[in-house]
Amino acid sequence: MNTMMINIGAMASRLSEAEAFALLEQPQDALLARAAAVRDTGHGRLISYSRKVFIPLTQLCRDVCHYCTFAKAPRNLGAAYLSPAEVLEIARQGKEAGCKEALFTLGDKPELRYAAARKALDDLGYECTLAYLRAMAEMVFRETGLLPHLNPGIMDTDEIASLREVSVSMGIMLESVSPRLLERGGCHHGSPDKDPTVRLATIEEAGRQKVPFTSGILIGIGETRRERIESLLALRDLNDRYGHVQEIIIQNFRAKPGTRMADAPEPDLADLQWTIAIARLIFGPDISIQAPPNLSAGCTSELLASGLNDWGGVSPVTPDHVNPEAPWPHLDHLADDTASCGKILVERLGIYPRFAEDGDQWLDAGLRSQVLDAIDADGLARTDDWFPGIAEQTLPRQKRTPNFIKDRALDRILDRAIDGSDLRLPEIERLLAARDGEIRQVTRAADTLRRRVCGDTVSYVVTRNINYTNICYFKCRFCAFSKGKMSENLRGRPYDLGLDEITRRAKEAWDRGAVEVCLQGGIHPNYTGRTYLEILKAIKSEVPGLHVHAFSPLEIHQGAQTLGIPIAAFLEQLIDAGLGSLPGTAAEVLDDEVRARLCPDKINTDEWFEVVDTAHRLGLKTTATIMFGHIDQPRHWARHLLRLREQQQRTGGFSEFVPLPFVHMEAPIYLKGGSRRGPTWREALLIHAVARLTLNPLITNIQASWVKLGPQGLAACLSAGVNDIGGTLMNETITRSAGAEHGQEMTPEAMEALLEKLGRPSRQRTTLYGNATPERRQASLTAPAII
Repeated sequence: MNTMMINIGAMASRLSEAEAFALLEQPQDALLARAAAVRDTGHGRLISYSRKVFIPLTQLCRDVCHYCTFAKAPRNLGAAYLSPAEVLEIARQGKEAGCKEALFTLGDKPELRYAAARKALDDLGYECTLAYLRAMAEMVFRETGLLPHLNPGIMDTDEIASLREVSVSMGIMLESVSPRLLERGGCHHGSPDKDPTVRLATIEEAGRQKVPFTSGILIGIGETRRERIESLLALRDLNDRYGHVQEIIIQNFRAKPGTRMADAPEPDLADLQWTIAIARLIFGPDISIQAPPNLSAGCTSELLASGLNDWGGVSPVTPDHVNPEAPWPHLDHLADDTASCGKILVERLGIYPRFAEDGDQWLDAGLRSQVLDAIDADGLARTDDWFPGIAEQTLPRQKRTPNFIKDRALDRILDRAIDGSDLRLPEIERLLAARDGEIRQVTRAADTLRRRVCGDTVSYVVTRNINYTNICYFKCRFCAFSKGKMSENLRGRPYDLGLDEITRRAKEAWDRGAVEVCLQGGIHPNYTGRTYLEILKAIKSEVPGLHVHAFSPLEIHQGAQTLGIPIAAFLEQLIDAGLGSLPGTAAEVLDDEVRARLCPDKINTDEWFEVVDTAHRLGLKTTATIMFGHIDQPRHWARHLLRLREQQQRTGGFSEFVPLPFVHMEAPIYLKGGSRRGPTWREALLIHAVARLTLNPLITNIQASWVKLGPQGLAACLSAGVNDIGGTLMNETITRSAGAEHGQEMTPEAMEALLEKLGRPSRQRTTLYGNATPERRQASLTAPAII
């Protein structure tokens, strides 16, 4: 045995070249175990795939690989190229079947070998195959929205640049770095495009041009195991330089009748497992290692045990034209088989999450917004059509794979949360990552905790929102409410309510049974701290019994600055003028990594907490919020929850936590192609549940926003840890400005009818969660409609 033994315990450490070659001497069982463990550190329980449609643009090729049946001579084809109509028909079939990737596969530059190819291109009006490929990829994207992944073969600098404009990713299999395979008798003899130096040059140029790239090796074609390691190291070297390799495919040779290698031995399963494990150990935990499931039917558990994390593209519509003898597995069967191994099958795009989330660097400008539309907060495929703020939509069904196996580690986290233990950041992130049957585990645990802490009674408050101005000099990229230079493109006109109108609305709210008014607005350039004081005094002089819940930490910070006094002094003045509590808005996501892009001129995270901490120490309660589902990711939500919990441990001043799903329809950042389309339903449901579990026992009230979620969403969240459904509102402007379709008011009667239908008792409350008086309740139930 080689004296350079690998430490099996150092699972995710990067291997040197010497250590990689030393793997040749290691026992296979140990290699597989180590590779699976390394895979799990990077990908956890998730095994991905892409739902694709396979478009074989041409099966002509100038190469003559001795194992290939995809490439055919012109005499064996009805047409040299698929026509545009044929391409579009295949793409449309894929779109109807739920595919998101259009995989274009073709032979290498057939016009350099065949006159038939040159004539066909002339008839189509293109000078070369890759020009036609570009046109067809652009057409498919434009007409169907499918995201093209291209396998164009060898490309030069200009060809890569041209194709990058119409594709989200590209690929070329290295196959092997062995020059022996080009020699007479080798499988690549007579195939100039299989020269490894040429193929590596294409892969390198793709890296220079920031193309998310797929490559891999083909095993069993005459190479040695040592040459496999050399091939993988060559790919790793390029990725070290450019960071563009998103997946490595380990493809096993299949002998095909009619080829020169028809009688060649195929690599057995153990050999395939060994190579997958070696690839995982060489590339480490993060890059995806893939093996096509149709080429090893019935071997799901063995392949997963080797360290792979991706099944590649699987088509519900088209065959594998490269391996037509090997049908794709049915996706339901693949999900069941994957689940039987303790894993969860998840759908991705042709571009992997890391690249999709950084589209400014990795995607052409014309593709970025469509990719953002197609991903969830983890960068995986968005698999539901639910969006916050849309009326009359059915909630997606939370699917549980029949063979789903619980994760005991997740159960331990849930037990700790229910017991009131402080969850650590990785534990919160794990809860937010729940998928498949895990979602039910998390929501059930949250609801068990809600029942224990709050009982079954659901509270709500009769309130009125008064947004006193929509003029604002801040430039938050998500805000469709404030009006500035872009106001003509957004909903509504600029306004600035006078004190008479504000007090009239407050008085009307009191007459309709309200216990509070919630005051917020844009940061008007003419407003000072004195403005906020005058608003308070006007309301309290007119309606002294009305609780004023007003002014976000941003307004407090700005008001204190304009008066040139400390935040504490300004808050004391506000309290003396009648301020009852602060809304914990302007929080968005309390993580400066997000805020620097989302609202760069707004107060930062520490400044937000400075206002809140000061308010709490002065005896002023605040709420806490998060506005999620735009450019943020679950790690940011976890940090946000953790900071809130730490603050509550210090001061105990938060009365409730309110998740606010991002409503995208009229938001400037979305209209400019810079954000996702709000959270998925899974994400919206989970954040309510995870908030209950993370903030236990410190913040006991978790609220759901009916304006964002609608009645159906509200009902579902009430079974996922939520105990409060917020306010009747009477007027709601901010969410409506962003494009939400839900009404501006949900009356007490409507709220109680909804809760009664769900079998839940209701309670009309005050701002700080006391019971509303009988007089207030009676006034709210007999209130006339607002005209």
